[in-house]
Amino acid sequence: MNRAAAAELVQRHGALAVLGLVAVVSSLAFPSFASFDNVSGIAIQSSFLVIVAIGMTFVIITGGIDLSVGSVFALGGVLAAYASRWGLLPGVFVPLAVCGGIGLLNGVLIARARLAPFIVTLASLLGARGLLLAISDEGSQTYLVQDEWLKNVGRETLFGVGWPVFISVALAAAAAVLLQRSRYGQAVFAIGGSRDAAALMGVSVARVQIVTYTLSGLLAGLAGTLNAARLGSGVTILGVGLELDAIAAVVIGGTLLIGGSGGVLGTVCGVLLLGVIQNVINQIGTLNSSYQLVTSGAFLAIVVVIQTYLSRTRRVQ
Repeated sequence: MNRAAAAELVQRHGALAVLGLVAVVSSLAFPSFASFDNVSGIAIQSSFLVIVAIGMTFVIITGGIDLSVGSVFALGGVLAAYASRWGLLPGVFVPLAVCGGIGLLNGVLIARARLAPFIVTLASLLGARGLLLAISDEGSQTYLVQDEWLKNVGRETLFGVGWPVFISVALAAAAAVLLQRSRYGQAVFAIGGSRDAAALMGVSVARVQIVTYTLSGLLAGLAGTLNAARLGSGVTILGVGLELDAIAAVVIGGTLLIGGSGGVLGTVCGVLLLGVIQNVINQIGTLNSSYQLVTSGAFLAIVVVIQTYLSRTRRVQ
């Protein structure tokens, strides 16, 4: 195996290897870490971020960024709780329609108006948070999920595992197939590699970008809906900084911030790795949650440095 092939292998599957190593060491150091209840807890806590990070993966592979997903996630939860008074379908479709609409607006402004993704999605972050505050009377009103079917989706389990975990696994599998085995997925990679080259190849760049940002909004809204179902209410203070967690998970999973390379499996491993790190810090007991942020930030910086080196190695070869 030459250096370029080895670098590509490490870049794509390094997160999985590190996740396995950390899990083994944690199981030996903390007997309760490998317990079913603890593993199930990590899975349910990570499932919502997995759904958001799937959409972020597609966006970053195109060479873009979506800073609005945290606010859209919180908005989706509030809208789901608010609309659940009319039944299950409104409780699901209202947040998906609104959050998907925000993603669609992002895509149109980025693809058609050729505005910078950072600025557009930053504006959407503020706009979605403002809409959330308007609906909740400046955050003073907390809406309860009133539909029993919707609450059951968030709270009931199958074989001791919550339904959001199964939903996130199914979405990750579908997204992986879509990214690797469809014309749309290949167009996503092509745009991330070179927008101009993709256009010369006949790729409808604007349409693919619009679909990608719409998908990101839909997934963030769905994650917020499932989270509201689990909590039984639309909590207005959630989602702050979630976009940074999603970006960190995607990058840790091997997706390049410059676009053109990445995968859903790596993103899932990145999310689980962040969840395991947080759980280990909780297992230690003497450290507070701020250490999780420090550890995640340091880990992300190390991963970016390694990815830069690996990318240069592949180009040289």
